[in-house]
Amino acid sequence: MNATIEAVTSRIVQRSRESRSGYLERLRHAIDDGPQRRHLGCTNLAHGMAASGEDVLSLRALKAPNIGIVSAYNDMLSAHQPLDSFPAIIRREARTAGATAQFAGGVPAMCDGVTQGRAGMELSLFSRDIIAMSTAIALSHDMFDAALCLGVCDKIVPGLLIGALSFGHLPVIFVPAGPMSSGLANEEKSRIRKAYAAGQIGRDELLAAETRAYHGPGTCTFYGTANSNQMLMEVMGLHLPGAAFVHPHTPLREALTAAATRQVLRLTRAGEHYTPIGEIIDERAIVNGIVGLLATGGSTNHTMHLVAIARAAGIVINWDDFDALSAVVPLLTQIYPNGPADVNHFHAAGGMGFLIGQLLDAGLLHAQVRTVVGDGLQLYREEPYETEAELAWRPAPAHSGDTTVLRPHTDAFAPSGGLRLVAGKLGRAVIKISAVPEKARLIQAPARCFADQTEVIEAFSQGRLDQDCVVVVRFQGPRANGMPELHQLTPQLSILQDRGFKVALVTDGRMSGASGRIPAAIHVTPEAAAGGALAKLQDDDLILLDAEKGILEVLVDDAVWAARQPANWDASGSAWGTGRELMAGLRAGVLGAEQGAISWTAGAAKHG
Repeated sequence: MNATIEAVTSRIVQRSRESRSGYLERLRHAIDDGPQRRHLGCTNLAHGMAASGEDVLSLRALKAPNIGIVSAYNDMLSAHQPLDSFPAIIRREARTAGATAQFAGGVPAMCDGVTQGRAGMELSLFSRDIIAMSTAIALSHDMFDAALCLGVCDKIVPGLLIGALSFGHLPVIFVPAGPMSSGLANEEKSRIRKAYAAGQIGRDELLAAETRAYHGPGTCTFYGTANSNQMLMEVMGLHLPGAAFVHPHTPLREALTAAATRQVLRLTRAGEHYTPIGEIIDERAIVNGIVGLLATGGSTNHTMHLVAIARAAGIVINWDDFDALSAVVPLLTQIYPNGPADVNHFHAAGGMGFLIGQLLDAGLLHAQVRTVVGDGLQLYREEPYETEAELAWRPAPAHSGDTTVLRPHTDAFAPSGGLRLVAGKLGRAVIKISAVPEKARLIQAPARCFADQTEVIEAFSQGRLDQDCVVVVRFQGPRANGMPELHQLTPQLSILQDRGFKVALVTDGRMSGASGRIPAAIHVTPEAAAGGALAKLQDDDLILLDAEKGILEVLVDDAVWAARQPANWDASGSAWGTGRELMAGLRAGVLGAEQGAISWTAGAAKHG
């Protein structure tokens, strides 16, 4: 086992001793109390099974396990449209096994791709915690012996997992829907977006290209937060092995959904191997998740989501842990935006089975962990396939099918995971450099300060950014306006870089899993609206951003800096409209980005 992996894990265990012990004590109390359905009064139980038709007799007997289905299905979003057919598959398999399944509840699923640059994006991050609450509400009826969580995208999977961990005594398996087939090549998509930003093509041509890129059911195929979610669920042992990137509406995907139903029944008290989710997600599983994120150049959003997931299980992690692990975890994939390939190419080259096998061989993953298919992560070195008679698993390829996409640990794309902690007078931030050219990782340039990304786009169109500069977009943190993604700025900043200027982004907002070749110090904390130093910056202040050395500094005399007053912040722009007024309480009580931007527990603050 790699010494750094062991040391970081030990540090997390020590830091989390009190909170993890409290979580496990609550979990064991629920376990000792036994299946909750048995404690329901007759009126309660009658309400819970009144609409269950042929399953009423089984539910009434209180002998066979009952699965709760929690789903993010809607038919507008491509990633979740395939989930429409899953409940019928699950009910069929449960009945075949002598059990039952009920649709416990739906959770909201919003798409950052639709809301990007719109007011609705300011609801996006908080939707994670609302999904967690919705999951808890779905499971609150105490009708269930296990649960299947159906979800894919950005905030949905973290929210489902946080909610499931509040019912940590239940066995839970996550059931994905899979990616859409490959469409327009990523490099061509990027070229067309930049051409539109530069005014070289019109909206009709841009829309035609985007429609070729996003063209059918399934997850977007670039390696953003949605596909990072699927990687995490697998490396943390919550998927069936190899389930992450199988296409929707295929026989293999349907077989995997059916198999997840059969498997979760084995994990109940009535099955052979009772395995509550709260015991699967321990300190080792969280470290494995971070390692997987780093090895694949995954979404920066998980520097918050993994923190929040860990907190839900009584585990305390911070950005120092990400930074320390990044130094020893090699980059084994190049998937867009870190390279031209998409997740379908990754899956075809060997996928999760090959990746997990390489990380195990390198001593970078905790192998002896609990998973939904048994003890030991070695089980995830396999991939599913169909025979004429049944679904089966076989060893994943021993060699990568395409070393431009996926490599062994002995021939990595880079020696480190590409995620860095940067810190200094401006606060603490994260930066993903796996797609950033080495020459662009150090910049010292004057600040250009903005309070909104539309102001940046306007300045770009007027030529006011045609110089070396650090674009600062502040008052974009969770307390200010819900921390929207600023991915809409990528084409403009890329054009400035193409013109030969040294350019970087510094923000207390997000850039998402689509962070690319522009150096972007994001999630700056404390945020400007909570007294952070970004509020004191002025145009032409020299900023030093050194991603390799971990520096985020403003080169202003200390006395001048101490005397400077922060910029005024007008909060009214995010106070109402598009549902934002409903989020006022969440904005007021949210923790900082490094504490997971958690809005759901004041108790987490004492660990912050």
